[in-house]
Amino acid sequence: MSSSNKKIIIIGATSGIGRALAGLYAGRGDTVGITGRRHELLNEIQQLYPTLVHTQCFDVTGSDNITHLESLLQKTGGMDVLIYNAGYGEVSKTLQWELDKKMVNINVNGFIEIVNYAFNYFSKQGHGQVATTSSIAAIRGNSQAPAYSAGKAFQSVYFEGLYMKAKRMKLNVHVTDIQPGFVDTKLAQADKLFWVAPVMKAAKQIVKAIDNKKRKAYITKRWWLIAQLLKIAPGFIYHRMA
Repeated sequence: MSSSNKKIIIIGATSGIGRALAGLYAGRGDTVGITGRRHELLNEIQQLYPTLVHTQCFDVTGSDNITHLESLLQKTGGMDVLIYNAGYGEVSKTLQWELDKKMVNINVNGFIEIVNYAFNYFSKQGHGQVATTSSIAAIRGNSQAPAYSAGKAFQSVYFEGLYMKAKRMKLNVHVTDIQPGFVDTKLAQADKLFWVAPVMKAAKQIVKAIDNKKRKAYITKRWWLIAQLLKIAPGFIYHRMA
């Protein structure tokens, strides 16, 4: 639990993990700014916590992300934590360009523009925390959705760089890379899934990891084991599976 009211910005909060995070933070009394493409879904959340939740409707693939973000910050009175939860993944068995392009625009281009802004904002402010909902898929390539795993790897490697930069610049800015396994959301599309976590269970573990300022967190915790196996699996074995 937070010891005092914090200002939490969640990029991508209309459904799934983002929506659950918004409810958890607002439920404990934090001021929450939420974004997404669907105005009606943002309003649904805002109506549940009318004095704590503020909304800004925009698509991270657009050209005015920072304008929208700054507008939201005016509504919330600033920010202490930014969570980049906007994400898109879809199986691309025949390597369709439109799918790859959409995944890169959301998981890479939108991500780096907003996170770069947030890191510099916190540097000037003197404190803050950036978090991203990456994926266990960031660890290795995947034949079913190569752009998705590559985009999530981009996020995780960028966050490692930010962590080192904050340390070297002696900034009070914390960096948290969240790597979920399978969570019961629309992104979990495969036919045979295992260890699928309920959305609320995953969200609670994410909030705890952010509160504890973890540099990296596997969600749920047992996915740490899968992560270690993926890292050490020889190519001739892994390439048959993925």
